[in-house]
Amino acid sequence: IEQEQSRAGTAPGSLLRPVPGGVSSGYGWRIHPIYGDSRLHTGWDMNASCGVPIKAGAGGRVFYSGWRGGYGNAVMIDHGGGLSTLYAHQSSIGVSYGDRVGAGEVIGWVGTTGTSTACHLHFETRVNGTPVDPIAYLSP
Repeated sequence: IEQEQSRAGTAPGSLLRPVPGGVSSGYGWRIHPIYGDSRLHTGWDMNASCGVPIKAGAGGRVFYSGWRGGYGNAVMIDHGGGLSTLYAHQSSIGVSYGDRVGAGEVIGWVGTTGTSTACHLHFETRVNGTPVDPIAYLSP
């Protein structure tokens, strides 16, 4: 992970939590709640009610904003140095492709769009496009 953080240019614990809730399903292999098979869960499912504002974990540029299959309504932000974040299942998106956002800026609202069983935020951190466990990047 240290090598990944070095490539991404982001210090451990530097990303803000996008919603205040806890984690209902972490990064790693699990039985998929809808399909029933074993799959890699590439991020965190964070507890939050529908309509709760989602905040950018750090400043950056929006490079995806819209429908993304099983992710439903999603936003992806490039933070530079190879680090990006993804915010999925939004009820409504508050930013557009190309927008620059600041850390903590509202980028959308929690929902249950796409392949989802209930309101929550699916949050991913990616290094050079590859999902990695968010635990090292999020502030405590």
